[in-house]
Amino acid sequence: MNAADDIQLVTFRVGFQDFAFDILQIERILRYEPPARLPQAPGFLEGVVPYDGGTVPVVDLRKRFELDAPIRDETRLMIVDLGEQRVGVLVDEVREVLRVDSRTISAPGPVVSGLAAAYISGLVTSPGRTIIILNARKLLSSTERLALGAIGSR
Repeated sequence: MNAADDIQLVTFRVGFQDFAFDILQIERILRYEPPARLPQAPGFLEGVVPYDGGTVPVVDLRKRFELDAPIRDETRLMIVDLGEQRVGVLVDEVREVLRVDSRTISAPGPVVSGLAAAYISGLVTSPGRTIIILNARKLLSSTERLALGAIGSR
């Protein structure tokens, strides 16, 4: 296997499903702390948390995927780099860093359609486990990014 074909994924759990981000999109993983709520914030936004001398907006992936979102000891906040901004993403549990051969990543099939298809960059399957690779930059629509940009500049 050519190391150049390897990518590293940070796997995490939301509900009962395993997901992953490319490790290059993850800046840091933090323990959960309750975000400061913002008045009149959009529904997808939990609030903001202090980070790196400023604040980052927090999006709860569990709510984004319409799942129950209890806070547990394993709940983590992943600071994700979206390019022009950073955002905190709440997940149920961060699992591991996996090195996978990029040639083993399959494209999402026709079953995955609509809104979810925009988030998904690929699938890694092994016996008894499917990991859905998310594209961090697609988790928020351009409208939502503009809303976050306005919040971040306050």
